[in-house]
Amino acid sequence: MRVGLMTREYPPYVYGGAGVHVEYLSRELARTIEVEVHAWGDTPDHDGLKQLPDDCDPANLDVHFENPWPLISHGTQAKFKGALEALSLNLLQNLNLDRLDIIHTHTWYVSMAGFLAKKLYGIPFVLTTHSLEPLRAWKAEQLGSGYALSSWMERTAVLDADAIVAVSNGTRADILKAYPDVDPGRIHVIYNGIDLQQYQYTPRQDALLKYGVDPHKPYVLFVGRITRQKGVTHLVEAIPHLPPGTQVVLCAGAPDTPEIATEMREKVEAVRKQTPGSLPALVENSTETGGHSIATGDYTGTGHNIVWIEQMVSKEEAIQLYSHCAVFCCPSVYEPFGIINLEAMACRAPVVASATGGILEVVVDPTYDLSSRPERSAVERPASEPATGYLIPFDADPVTTFPSNPAQFSRDLATRITELLEDPAKARAMGEAGRKRVEDHFSWTAIAAQTIKLYNSLITTKK
Repeated sequence: MRVGLMTREYPPYVYGGAGVHVEYLSRELARTIEVEVHAWGDTPDHDGLKQLPDDCDPANLDVHFENPWPLISHGTQAKFKGALEALSLNLLQNLNLDRLDIIHTHTWYVSMAGFLAKKLYGIPFVLTTHSLEPLRAWKAEQLGSGYALSSWMERTAVLDADAIVAVSNGTRADILKAYPDVDPGRIHVIYNGIDLQQYQYTPRQDALLKYGVDPHKPYVLFVGRITRQKGVTHLVEAIPHLPPGTQVVLCAGAPDTPEIATEMREKVEAVRKQTPGSLPALVENSTETGGHSIATGDYTGTGHNIVWIEQMVSKEEAIQLYSHCAVFCCPSVYEPFGIINLEAMACRAPVVASATGGILEVVVDPTYDLSSRPERSAVERPASEPATGYLIPFDADPVTTFPSNPAQFSRDLATRITELLEDPAKARAMGEAGRKRVEDHFSWTAIAAQTIKLYNSLITTKK
């Protein structure tokens, strides 16, 4: 069997959870079947693509990179350039797919590649939803009128796909809500996974020192892009409500728009100014690729040490940051799964996260009543399963999904973060429970096996 995985992101061009998913899924699938990856970007000039398990035949993973049409990239209005680039790339990706038995797309950026391949090559079409355009109204800020095109591309593909993979039961419910014409029988829930060998606690701390994080002082960690979806500004606004002297590490880069980048900077600077005892920058770091980090100090113990790493750090650096944080915070306002929480839990970090989407199926909080969310009725969880963190509910705006009372949401985040900062024993217990939960439920081996089973059923039916 030969599958074509279509994706915008693939190493070394990974900036979000979908890219992480495709990277590890392709590696694990290649243990058993032939995998052909088609991604967006220049072909890398290094041999770092095929980082396969030892028992995998390198010939089983074939990676191709393509770029959108130059005329679109260099001659189109910025606000809808992304959508037109994606459509042009989807056409290019259909030039040489003769060897495929099945095609599998990830995110709307490549969804039309699957739609077209089904028509042109007569092969089954699988589509994984890592998010849904109708539930991300703020994307209009990023894509402008291109949002209408991206929404059309996703809808057209979703309605035509032979099978839709939802990364959580919550996402399955969202698909049926956003696209009521979809046959529920075509939706299959297959979770994201984690590389348990790679993501685990490390005693190394050189990344902390590089970015100005005080390794002797407990810190709260955020890792993610600067987007409306990831909710990082809600954590920034929670900082004044944290105990005096708290260290907060914001590993936040790749802003969606210049506007949200400016808003983030203004909020961080406002908190620094209003925090008693904070000092000017003590550690500043810039990289050749434009990355930047800056850390303020707080020798008085009455202010907050804010470390903002304005870049996407390497995997190895992220693992160090996860391993030594006192609390990991995921304040997303929309999160179909939240692979970032798996990464933190695998490194034994306790998690404080928003009670939304697939996060409810990853983080265990016995104090949170899942029955209050009827769409999550498919979540099976033993009553005795130990806590891995806290879930923070919020009332969401029905259109934007943003918290209708953002100030309250920030205060609630701060309350639970403070509880763990002040009770290290509880935090450690949650971290250990998180590692065990990840080991028991989210291995890539099981996820790849479920995916191949789905492929086989579709190919058999097609014949």
